[in-house]
Amino acid sequence: MNENKDEEKDGIQSAERYVDGLFEEDEQWAKVREQLAANDMPDISVEPGYGRLLTLLVRASGVQDALEIGALGGYSGICLARGIRDGGSLVSLELKPEFAAVAKSNMEAAGFGDVVEYRIGDAMKSLEQLAEEGRKFDFFFIDADKGGYPAYLEWAIKLARPGAVIAADNTLLRGKTVDMTRTGPSVLAIRAFNEAIARDERLLGAMLPSYDGLALAVVK
Repeated sequence: MNENKDEEKDGIQSAERYVDGLFEEDEQWAKVREQLAANDMPDISVEPGYGRLLTLLVRASGVQDALEIGALGGYSGICLARGIRDGGSLVSLELKPEFAAVAKSNMEAAGFGDVVEYRIGDAMKSLEQLAEEGRKFDFFFIDADKGGYPAYLEWAIKLARPGAVIAADNTLLRGKTVDMTRTGPSVLAIRAFNEAIARDERLLGAMLPSYDGLALAVVK
């Protein structure tokens, strides 16, 4: 932290801090953070810079139906809903009912309560149910338990319409992914996921290294 302060005194700042400073603060991000603190929830929402990117990608892709795995306080859902075209929908999977309740409240406050459908419980079971229902999606955002990322990717491909976009946050795990001395299960799962984004022939993938890393892919 002291190094960052010294850098700022010398007129040097991170690229992320510079870019974030170009935009006005997202009021919904601030409100969601307040609710996270009030409900003793982890403050680990997607960064506003990537939130803007999610909105841009959803809107540019003309997304009708989106699926997110991991709701937390609802900020990522707000970003996705901002880009979904009129009449579209967002299905949000969340393990914990208390988290889903906070997310729903924040989505309603942002004006998107009629866009989102929450499915509470184990994401794998919810994904199986969606497949049984014949549901298909144009956009996926993965931001849940890191050990599940490879399986979530497979499900996204299975539930995707042709040309669907897949995005996933925290692919660098605060530096753990690139530290080859780290061999915990979550780190290994994220490495496998990243390799699939880069090499799976069913995907056209890219990786963004800013913030904590974001994976992007289009299902061919």
